[in-house]
Amino acid sequence: LVQVMESGGGLVQSGGSLRLSCLYSGLTQRPVFTSWFRQTPHNVREGVAGAHLISGNIYETNYRDSVKDRFTVFRENAKNAVYLQMNGLKPEDTGVYFCAVGNVPPWDDPESFDYWGQGTQVTVST
Repeated sequence: LVQVMESGGGLVQSGGSLRLSCLYSGLTQRPVFTSWFRQTPHNVREGVAGAHLISGNIYETNYRDSVKDRFTVFRENAKNAVYLQMNGLKPEDTGVYFCAVGNVPPWDDPESFDYWGQGTQVTVST
C-alpha cells in the first residue's frame, strides 16, 4: 500500500515561515518526481515546487515564479522524504498544500502524478 503524508501546515502572519514535510512509503521504486501543489481559495490546483532525480541522489528543482527566492524544496532520499521551506509568506500563499510523487514530467502537472497526500492547510494572515 502506497502512502503519502504531509505535515507542518499552520497559521502564520504575513512574513512568517513554515516548513512542510512529506513522507512516502510502499513504493517499489524511488519516485523520480516529487512535487508540492496547492489548492488556493480560487479553487485552482497549481504546482508550487518540485524536485526530480537526475542521477543517484542528485536532483534538480523547479519553482513557480511567484515563490522563487522565498521557497526552497529539498529531498532526503534515504528518509523517503521531501520538504518545502517557505519563508516570507504572503496571504496569497494561503491554501491546502499537497505532496505528490510520480515518475514522469512535467513537474507541475497534476496528471503526471500517481500518488497524493491528504493535504495540509497553510493560512497566512495579514
